[in-house]
Parts: sequence; structure tokens; C-alpha cells
Amino acid sequence: MLTALPLYLAFLGTAVALLAVALTAYLMVTPHHEIRLIRGGNRAAACSFGGTAIGMAIVLYSTASSTFEVLELAVWGGIGLLGQLLVFLVVSMMVPKLRQGIEADNVAYGILLGALSIAMGILNAGALST
Repeated sequence: MLTALPLYLAFLGTAVALLAVALTAYLMVTPHHEIRLIRGGNRAAACSFGGTAIGMAIVLYSTASSTFEVLELAVWGGIGLLGQLLVFLVVSMMVPKLRQGIEADNVAYGILLGALSIAMGILNAGALST
């Protein structure tokens, strides 16, 4: 049973690192400063960023549960990040004042972006499990 421990640690470490890299990249792309806003109590930013984290985690879970290759996990994690960035781009076009809405703590904006990020994660996970 413990013979699988190194593989488990490799997968978990890779998944956590990929999640951290993906969220850092996401923070660099978005025009608003989610972490600063969240520290200030902004619920819209928390909903938005939290949804992105969940969406990415879903993709990483799906990949990790269907492969024995750490490299494959890394590649599909990168593709999952592209999906999350695509969601941000599409929502930004759908809601032209997204940045201002999130900065003003308009929770509806944060919930929309967070929910669509989760939806993208689920769709990516489904596509990866075929």
C-alpha cells in the first residue's frame, strides 16, 4: 500500500503547484487586484476568484484521476488554465464594466464570473474523462 506513496505525493505536489501557478497567472491577467480586494472584504472578488480556483481544481482532479503520468497532468492543467482565461475574456466582453463591478463589490458580477469558471472546469473535466 505504501509503495504508491511516492506517486501520490508526485501527483498531489504537481496538482497543488499547477493550481498555484494557474491562479497566479489568472491574477496577472485580470485587470482588478483580487487579493487586495478580498483582503478588503470584497465579496464579488472572492466569488469570482473562488470560482476560478474551484474550476481549476476540478480540471486537475479529473486529469489526476484518469492518468498515471505526471507530465500529462501538467499538460492538461495548462489547458485547463487556458479555459479559465477564456471564461474571463468572454465574461469581460459580455459584461463591459466587469472590472468596475467587481471593484465596487457588485456580488452579481462575482457570482457570474465564478459560476462560469466552475462550469468551464466541469466541462473541461468531462472532456478529459473521455
